[in-house]
Amino acid sequence: MTFKSIVLMHIILFLATMFFSVTPWYFLMLTVAQLLFVPFTLQLILKQENRMYYYFAIPAFASVFILQITTDTKFDILFASIYLLFTLVIALYGFGRFIRRGFAHLEEFSIDAGMMYLFIGGIWFFSSVAEIDTGFSPILTWLTGIHFHYSAFLLPIFVGFLGRLYKTTAYKIFCTIILISPIVVAIGITFFPWLEVVSVLLYIIGIYGLIVLTIKTTFASVRQKVFVLISFGSLGVTIIFSLLYATRIFSIGIDFMLRFHGFFNCILFAICGIIGWSIFTPPSKRQDWLFPVSKVKGKYIIGEQILTDHLEKRTYKGLVDDMNMYVEKETISATIIDFYENTTQYRLFSEVHWHTWFKPFAAIYKLISRRIQQLNLPYSNKQMEMTGDIVAIEDGRTKTRAWVRKINEEIIFVALYSSHRANNKTYMNIALPLPRSSMVGILELHQQGEKLVLTSKGASDSDMGIYLATNKYVFKLPLQEKFLLEEINEGELRAKHEMRIFSLPFLTINYVIHRKEMS
Repeated sequence: MTFKSIVLMHIILFLATMFFSVTPWYFLMLTVAQLLFVPFTLQLILKQENRMYYYFAIPAFASVFILQITTDTKFDILFASIYLLFTLVIALYGFGRFIRRGFAHLEEFSIDAGMMYLFIGGIWFFSSVAEIDTGFSPILTWLTGIHFHYSAFLLPIFVGFLGRLYKTTAYKIFCTIILISPIVVAIGITFFPWLEVVSVLLYIIGIYGLIVLTIKTTFASVRQKVFVLISFGSLGVTIIFSLLYATRIFSIGIDFMLRFHGFFNCILFAICGIIGWSIFTPPSKRQDWLFPVSKVKGKYIIGEQILTDHLEKRTYKGLVDDMNMYVEKETISATIIDFYENTTQYRLFSEVHWHTWFKPFAAIYKLISRRIQQLNLPYSNKQMEMTGDIVAIEDGRTKTRAWVRKINEEIIFVALYSSHRANNKTYMNIALPLPRSSMVGILELHQQGEKLVLTSKGASDSDMGIYLATNKYVFKLPLQEKFLLEEINEGELRAKHEMRIFSLPFLTINYVIHRKEMS
């Protein structure tokens, strides 16, 4: 079924709904989203993946049609349940897209989030039809369903399409604001009325930021740019009235808001947005992760026993055979080069510092890590020596060696070191086996004077990052790490290992490293 045929079918279905509807006029504001805007927008994402459309969408849209043209019946909850199931399927599809990619490509996550938010809209629609006591009046329950069909479904998807064309630092900020605003609205309405005003202010910042970005973006045609600009621009008008309504500065009633928002959101925002993005739907820039992944995955306990079935007869002295594969050895401290090529000849003394805000989580995490014997960092910040060996293993990658680190014979890390080359760069490829999975760190090495920096943070088209790998998926985690190594004296190094989650620092490990012969 082509996009044009789907558009025609849904337009006919909606016109029939308008003609035979037995509900008040304003109920069509949600119905038009369910019968026109949702299916049209999904087609822009799904393209030829129409099996979901046939199996789930047609019964769902038929149910909405029946609910609109009939008075209260004993089958209303059944029909609302069918639509709710459809929104759940869409949410699962969005979540499936997300877990195949992880926290990479914010614009794609915006599209995923829109599909997942639709399920919340389905829940509120079902609550309205089933007359469930949500703690709000029936009209507010119904209006919340509308909110999650427009502001939480359509808007994030349109924002995702914009990001495929033009993604800057400013885009990341405005997109993040748009994504968190529906949740802030929900919390404000439910628990803290003052948060409702905050959420509207967030929307104002995000929407007007999108308008500026749209002006700067190069589109496929001037016509497309005009439609998209009208779409976002209409929200710039309605959000001001939402602020006036939320602050109660002027006496604006729900009836006025229904008529005013009905015109701007339905006609200008939704229709112009769908027309604009249907003129040209920018393709996703996402590509599957192609770097090699270790085949070694654990059960419930990792420890060094996980290596038993993967040992090789060869021996390695260091984490790297020749550092020239990463950097120019002659321009970096000789001690740093020697440490990586002859790691077993060095002693490591570490100080682990959990950041204050993360310490409660670290204490809970310690109970788990001690049992699984992996990533088992101490809670104390006292300086302790890390001991261990480097052994050769076979895990499907190139020249893999395991570095087992212990403190007082307690396993701290079991890390499997290898490398791979992509985009004309050689990356350090480190795997840490976990239960039924592994954590993979793809690091790039570069110089900072005579110092060496290893980092997982890089451009979106780079392999750099920290990932969770299972048998089926490679999921990019919202983690970043950075190592900085510098020579203090000949044969003695200082290293700093920083870890961040969502760019917030939560762990810092300071190392003092020196050759054993100096002890």
